[in-house]
Amino acid sequence: MKMVTVNSSNVNSVGYDNGIMHVRFHNGYTYAYSNVPENVYQEFISSASPGSFHHRNISGRYGEVRIN
Repeated sequence: MKMVTVNSSNVNSVGYDNGIMHVRFHNGYTYAYSNVPENVYQEFISSASPGSFHHRNISGRYGEVRIN
């Protein structure tokens, strides 16, 4: 999955493919989120504060699995 670097003190990069979104954090962990609408991904990567966007709109709202 192609990852896009975002400007954030918490989130390093984000990738999206067919409803699955990967979020890599600066601490080295990557999480996979399932059933994420593409518009949520687009809003996430264009957000002025991706870390806050993740906390408010993604964490706890979609299936979440740590993949590394």
